[in-house]
Amino acid sequence: MVRIALASLVLCACAGPAGTASPYAGQEGRDIKALSTQDRESLLAGKGMGYAKAAELNGYPGPLHVLALERELGLSDVQRRDTQALFTAMESKAIALGQQVIEEERRLDRLFAERAATRESVAATLERIGALQAKLRGVHLEAHLEQVRILSPEQVARYVQARGYAGHAGHHHH
Repeated sequence: MVRIALASLVLCACAGPAGTASPYAGQEGRDIKALSTQDRESLLAGKGMGYAKAAELNGYPGPLHVLALERELGLSDVQRRDTQALFTAMESKAIALGQQVIEEERRLDRLFAERAATRESVAATLERIGALQAKLRGVHLEAHLEQVRILSPEQVARYVQARGYAGHAGHHHH
Protein backbone atom coordinates (compact mmCIF):
# COMPACT_ATOMS: atom_id res chain seq x y z
CA MET A 1 0.00 0.00 0.00
CA VAL A 2 2.83 2.38 0.92
CA ARG A 3 4.58 1.56 -2.37
CA ILE A 4 1.46 2.38 -4.37
CA ALA A 5 1.02 5.67 -2.51
CA LEU A 6 4.67 6.61 -3.11
CA ALA A 7 4.46 5.63 -6.77
CA SER A 8 1.37 7.77 -7.31
CA LEU A 9 3.01 10.72 -5.52
CA VAL A 10 6.04 10.47 -7.79
CA LEU A 11 3.82 10.23 -10.88
CA CYS A 12 1.76 13.26 -9.81
CA ALA A 13 4.87 15.31 -9.06
CA CYS A 14 6.38 14.48 -12.45
CA ALA A 15 3.25 15.15 -14.45
CA GLY A 16 2.69 18.67 -13.06
CA PRO A 17 5.49 21.14 -13.73
CA ALA A 18 7.24 19.05 -16.38
CA GLY A 19 4.37 19.55 -18.80
CA THR A 20 4.19 23.31 -18.26
CA ALA A 21 6.05 25.34 -20.89
CA SER A 22 7.87 28.45 -19.70
CA PRO A 23 6.46 31.81 -20.80
CA TYR A 24 10.04 32.41 -22.03
CA ALA A 25 9.86 29.50 -24.51
CA GLY A 26 10.83 30.77 -27.95
CA GLN A 27 12.86 33.67 -26.58
CA GLU A 28 16.05 31.64 -26.39
CA GLY A 29 16.73 32.48 -30.05
CA ARG A 30 16.94 36.21 -29.38
CA ASP A 31 20.26 37.92 -29.98
CA ILE A 32 19.93 39.59 -26.57
CA LYS A 33 17.68 37.38 -24.45
CA ALA A 34 16.40 40.12 -22.11
CA LEU A 35 15.28 42.48 -24.91
CA SER A 36 12.39 41.92 -27.28
CA THR A 37 12.58 43.24 -30.84
CA GLN A 38 10.19 46.00 -29.80
CA ASP A 39 12.38 46.93 -26.80
CA ARG A 40 15.46 47.15 -29.01
CA GLU A 41 13.66 49.19 -31.67
CA SER A 42 12.31 51.57 -29.03
CA LEU A 43 15.73 52.02 -27.44
CA LEU A 44 17.36 52.66 -30.82
CA ALA A 45 14.65 55.17 -31.79
CA GLY A 46 14.80 57.11 -28.51
CA LYS A 47 11.19 56.25 -27.64
CA GLY A 48 9.82 56.96 -24.16
CA MET A 49 8.95 53.35 -23.27
CA GLY A 50 6.85 54.62 -20.36
CA TYR A 51 9.90 56.19 -18.69
CA ALA A 52 8.11 59.54 -18.31
CA LYS A 53 4.76 58.33 -16.97
CA ALA A 54 5.37 60.04 -13.62
CA ALA A 55 5.49 63.37 -15.47
CA GLU A 56 2.95 62.67 -18.22
CA LEU A 57 0.22 61.41 -15.92
CA ASN A 58 0.72 64.29 -13.50
CA GLY A 59 0.19 67.06 -16.04
CA TYR A 60 3.68 67.58 -17.46
CA PRO A 61 3.33 67.38 -21.26
CA GLY A 62 5.80 65.56 -23.47
CA PRO A 63 7.26 67.36 -26.51
CA LEU A 64 6.29 64.70 -29.08
CA HIS A 65 2.66 64.79 -28.02
CA VAL A 66 2.68 68.60 -27.81
CA LEU A 67 3.85 68.73 -31.44
CA ALA A 68 1.10 66.28 -32.41
CA LEU A 69 -1.46 68.50 -30.66
CA GLU A 70 -0.03 71.84 -31.80
CA ARG A 71 -3.30 72.98 -33.41
CA GLU A 72 -5.45 72.08 -30.39
CA LEU A 73 -2.96 73.79 -28.08
CA GLY A 74 -2.60 76.88 -30.29
CA LEU A 75 1.20 76.83 -30.22
CA SER A 76 2.92 80.04 -31.26
CA ASP A 77 5.80 79.86 -33.76
CA VAL A 78 8.26 80.32 -30.88
CA GLN A 79 6.61 77.54 -28.84
CA ARG A 80 6.64 75.21 -31.86
CA ARG A 81 10.31 75.96 -32.52
CA ASP A 82 11.29 75.55 -28.85
CA THR A 83 9.28 72.32 -28.55
CA GLN A 84 10.84 70.90 -31.73
CA ALA A 85 14.33 71.78 -30.45
CA LEU A 86 13.52 70.18 -27.09
CA PHE A 87 12.25 67.02 -28.79
CA THR A 88 15.27 66.80 -31.11
CA ALA A 89 17.72 67.18 -28.21
CA MET A 90 15.83 64.65 -26.08
CA GLU A 91 15.64 62.15 -28.92
CA SER A 92 19.34 62.47 -29.69
CA LYS A 93 20.36 61.89 -26.06
CA ALA A 94 17.86 59.03 -25.69
CA ILE A 95 19.13 57.25 -28.82
CA ALA A 96 22.75 57.45 -27.63
CA LEU A 97 21.80 56.09 -24.19
CA GLY A 98 19.55 53.44 -25.73
CA GLN A 99 22.47 52.16 -27.80
CA GLN A 100 24.58 51.94 -24.64
CA VAL A 101 21.83 50.03 -22.80
CA ILE A 102 21.68 47.54 -25.67
CA GLU A 103 25.45 47.06 -25.60
CA GLU A 104 25.44 46.43 -21.85
CA GLU A 105 22.52 44.00 -22.20
CA ARG A 106 24.50 42.25 -24.95
CA ARG A 107 27.52 42.08 -22.61
CA LEU A 108 25.34 40.56 -19.86
CA ASP A 109 23.90 38.02 -22.28
CA ARG A 110 27.41 37.08 -23.48
CA LEU A 111 28.61 36.54 -19.90
CA PHE A 112 25.97 33.87 -19.46
CA ALA A 113 26.18 32.45 -23.01
CA GLU A 114 29.93 31.98 -22.65
CA ARG A 115 29.56 30.58 -19.12
CA ALA A 116 31.79 33.44 -17.90
CA ALA A 117 29.27 35.00 -15.51
CA THR A 118 30.46 35.59 -11.97
CA ARG A 119 28.79 37.49 -9.16
CA GLU A 120 31.26 40.31 -9.72
CA SER A 121 30.93 40.51 -13.52
CA VAL A 122 27.13 40.34 -13.34
CA ALA A 123 26.99 42.97 -10.57
CA ALA A 124 29.24 45.34 -12.50
CA THR A 125 27.23 44.94 -15.69
CA LEU A 126 23.94 45.41 -13.86
CA GLU A 127 25.31 48.54 -12.22
CA ARG A 128 26.15 49.99 -15.65
CA ILE A 129 22.73 48.98 -17.05
CA GLY A 130 20.94 50.52 -14.07
CA ALA A 131 22.90 53.77 -14.33
CA LEU A 132 22.19 54.01 -18.07
CA GLN A 133 18.48 53.30 -17.58
CA ALA A 134 18.33 55.99 -14.89
CA LYS A 135 20.01 58.49 -17.23
CA LEU A 136 17.65 57.50 -20.03
CA ARG A 137 14.63 57.96 -17.82
CA GLY A 138 16.05 61.28 -16.69
CA VAL A 139 16.36 62.49 -20.28
CA HIS A 140 12.66 61.82 -20.86
CA LEU A 141 11.54 63.30 -17.53
CA GLU A 142 13.68 66.42 -18.01
CA ALA A 143 12.05 67.00 -21.40
CA HIS A 144 8.64 67.00 -19.71
CA LEU A 145 9.92 69.44 -17.08
CA GLU A 146 11.21 71.76 -19.78
CA GLN A 147 8.08 71.40 -21.91
CA VAL A 148 5.83 72.64 -19.10
CA ARG A 149 7.92 75.84 -19.02
CA ILE A 150 7.32 76.41 -22.75
CA LEU A 151 3.53 76.20 -22.49
CA SER A 152 1.07 78.43 -20.71
CA PRO A 153 -0.98 76.94 -17.84
CA GLU A 154 -4.03 77.04 -20.14
CA GLN A 155 -2.19 75.07 -22.82
CA VAL A 156 -1.11 72.52 -20.23
CA ALA A 157 -4.73 72.15 -19.13
CA ARG A 158 -5.84 71.68 -22.77
CA TYR A 159 -3.06 69.11 -23.25
CA VAL A 160 -4.17 67.15 -20.17
CA GLN A 161 -7.75 67.15 -21.43
CA ALA A 162 -6.79 66.26 -25.02
CA ARG A 163 -4.74 63.31 -23.77
CA GLY A 164 -7.69 62.05 -21.73
CA TYR A 165 -6.23 62.74 -18.30
CA ALA A 166 -8.72 65.46 -17.29
CA GLY A 167 -9.54 65.21 -13.62
CA HIS A 168 -6.69 62.80 -12.97
CA ALA A 169 -3.52 64.80 -13.59
CA GLY A 170 -1.78 66.20 -10.56
CA HIS A 171 -1.09 69.84 -9.87
CA HIS A 172 2.23 71.40 -10.68
CA HIS A 173 3.97 74.73 -10.50
CA HIS A 174 5.85 76.59 -13.22
